[in-house]
Amino acid sequence: MSFKGTPQHGLLGATIAFFVGFAAVSLFGPTAKELRDLMGLTPTMVGFLVAMPSLSGSLLRIPFAAWVDTTGGRKPILILLVTSVIGMGGLTVLVLLLYPDGVTASLFPLFLLLGVLSGCGIAIFSPGIGQVSYWFPQQRQGIALGTYAGIGNLAPGLFSLILPFALTALGLPISYLLWLLLLVAGTALYYFIGRNAWYFQALAEGSNPENARAVAQQEGQELFPAGSSRESLLVSARVWKTWLLVAIYFTTFGGFIAMTAWLPTFWTSFFGVSAITAGILTAAYSLSTSLVRVVGGSVCDRVGGEATASVSLLIMLTGALLMSFSHNLALSMAAALIMAVGMGATNAAVFKLVAKEVPLAVGGASGWVGGLGAFGGFAIPPILSAFVRSKGETGYASGFSIYVVLALLSLAFAFALQRAHGEEKVPAVQIAD
Repeated sequence: MSFKGTPQHGLLGATIAFFVGFAAVSLFGPTAKELRDLMGLTPTMVGFLVAMPSLSGSLLRIPFAAWVDTTGGRKPILILLVTSVIGMGGLTVLVLLLYPDGVTASLFPLFLLLGVLSGCGIAIFSPGIGQVSYWFPQQRQGIALGTYAGIGNLAPGLFSLILPFALTALGLPISYLLWLLLLVAGTALYYFIGRNAWYFQALAEGSNPENARAVAQQEGQELFPAGSSRESLLVSARVWKTWLLVAIYFTTFGGFIAMTAWLPTFWTSFFGVSAITAGILTAAYSLSTSLVRVVGGSVCDRVGGEATASVSLLIMLTGALLMSFSHNLALSMAAALIMAVGMGATNAAVFKLVAKEVPLAVGGASGWVGGLGAFGGFAIPPILSAFVRSKGETGYASGFSIYVVLALLSLAFAFALQRAHGEEKVPAVQIAD
C-alpha cells in the first residue's frame, strides 16, 4: 500500500492551516474604529462586529473535531479553510467596490455574515489537534502539539500588529486583499502538504478498519479512534468536572480571543492612541498570552494543573482589577500583560487537567472544553460594549469588571477541582477526538 506524506508533513500542513485560519480573530478589531465611523455603529454593534468571527470559530470546533475520527483531519480542515476563503473573499470584494462612501449602515448585516464565514478558520484548532495526534507516537505528541498550538496561537497577535501598518500604508481594501491572498496561499499549501495519518489513508483506499489499523501500526502509528465520538461527548457531558473546565476555559481562552478582538478599540477609543500604537499594544498582549501558554505547560508538569490554574487565575484577577479602575495608559498596559500571564498559564493548565479529570472520555471532554470555552470570544465583546453604551467613555475601563467576575468564578471552580484531587481516578481510556 502506497502512503503519502510523513508525520512532519502532517504537522506542517496542520500548523499552516491553523495559523492562517486563526488569524480571523483579528479580522475586525484593528479596523473597528474606521468601520464604526463609516457605518455609524453604536458601541453594541461594534462589540458584535469584532466578536462575530468567534461565533463560528468556537461552535464548529465540536462537530469538526468529532468528524476527524471517521475521515481524518484533511477533509474537515479543507472545508473550514475554503469557507473562510469565501467569507474573506466576499468581504474583500465588498470593500474594494464600495469603500469608503458605499460602506454604510445598511451593509452591517452583510459584514456580520461574512465575519461568521471568515471565522470558520478559527475552528481548525480542534480537527488539527486530532490530525497531529494521529500522526505522532505518544512520546512525541507533546512537542508536536506544542509546536502546532504555539505557532498557530501567534497569528492573532501578529495580525493585530501588522494590519494597522498595512491600513496606514495601503488602505483597508488592499489590506484585506493581501489578507485574502495569504489565506488562499495557506489553503493551497495545506492542500498539497496536509495529509491524514496512515490509518485514514488505508481506509480511503478500501481497507477495513482492522486491516487499516494493522498496516498503520507497521508504519508506527499508535493512536487510533477508540469509540464513537457521540459516545465520548455523552460520557464526558455526564462528568461534572467537564463543565468546570469549560467555564475556566471560557474565561481564559474565550477571554483571550475577546480581548484580542476588543483591545484595538479600547486603546484607540479610551486613550486616543493611534491605530498603529493600538496594534502594537494588542500584539504585546496576544503574543505574551500565547508564549506564556507554552511555558505554562512545563509548569503544570512540575506542580500540577490544579495548582497552576489557581495561582494563574489569581494573577489574571489582579490584572483585571487594575484594568477596571485604571485611567492611566501605562498602568493599563501593565495590567493587560498581567492578565496575559494569568490567562496563558491557565489555558495550558486546563488541557493538562482534561485527561486527568475526565479519563474515560478525553476526546469528548476536549471537544466541549475547546468549543464552548472558545465561545467566550463571541460572548464577551458585546458585554464590554454594553458598559460603554451605559456608562460612556468610563465604560471602556469598568467593562473589564466582567473579567473580574469570571476570574472569581473560575477560581472557585479551580479550588473545587483541587479539593476533588484526592478522589480515586479510574485509569484513562482515551476516546480520540
